[in-house]
Amino acid sequence: MTITSLFSGAGGLDLGLIQAGNHVIWANDIDPDAVSTYRHNIGTHISCCDIKDVDIKSIPHSDVIVGGFPCQGFSIANLKRDVNDERNALYHFFHSIVERLQPKFFIAENVKGILSLGNGAIVKQILTDFSDAGYIVDIHKVNVADYGVPQHRERVIFIGQRVDLSHEMLFKFPRPTHSNGKNGTKWISMKTALSHVPVDYDATKDPNNYGSAYKFKERNFTAHRASDPDKPSPTILARGNGKGGVCAIPHYNGERRLTIRESATIQTFPMDFIFHGKMGSCYRQIGNAVPVLFAKILGEELIRLEHTVLS
Repeated sequence: MTITSLFSGAGGLDLGLIQAGNHVIWANDIDPDAVSTYRHNIGTHISCCDIKDVDIKSIPHSDVIVGGFPCQGFSIANLKRDVNDERNALYHFFHSIVERLQPKFFIAENVKGILSLGNGAIVKQILTDFSDAGYIVDIHKVNVADYGVPQHRERVIFIGQRVDLSHEMLFKFPRPTHSNGKNGTKWISMKTALSHVPVDYDATKDPNNYGSAYKFKERNFTAHRASDPDKPSPTILARGNGKGGVCAIPHYNGERRLTIRESATIQTFPMDFIFHGKMGSCYRQIGNAVPVLFAKILGEELIRLEHTVLS
């Protein structure tokens, strides 16, 4: 399917959809470093601009609109979150573009905190907004570790389908393939995922294999909890507004933090995917991304629909 991508970041979601066989025809993000990363690795079809400045008429029509609209205002890690957080307003631009362009489907990703924001009022409003725009919306809370990603990362996925396609939901949300080992295939561990990342690296071949020197001292606080080599990694984090220090996850050896390359590997980016910008920016781009493998799984369902249902 053809895809329009909003708030694309470094392109984790887009890359996975492309790997599944879809075609991203237009993308945008406001972060120059993320756009530079995207152009280097994925394509030049991305525009570096504030979505609020985009003329909707200039956006090409496509089968699907996707976007992980900025989630910092929704995050449970943000103790000052509020329904009126100005970053939440960017959701309305996503909605306006979907309403105007009327794609067959849309996929939106956000943090799980969106489910409880305003005691559920935000989700109810989202459902109402898209219903009025002509869409059936399915909401799924997922842990990407259940789909083969070596990371505990809980997110909410909104799947929207235009009402004229069918009275029933055509998009079949993929079932989990992995678990804690009691049923089915065991989760991919952090140690297994990082086993092919060289400790002694050649900077000319792997320029992102360096990381924060911020010492790790175990305590019960975000990014300071010890990592277990035999379990999926803790959530790869981001400081979305570019402020504050690096929030790199500790390596399971307890001696240092993950490098940029290791963090990207946990997010299932290919080893040859190069991130642009300073160290903090690279970490942030990775932490803000949708894991490539999970995005590919969603993309495969779009391919199934295109070939078997909508053809």
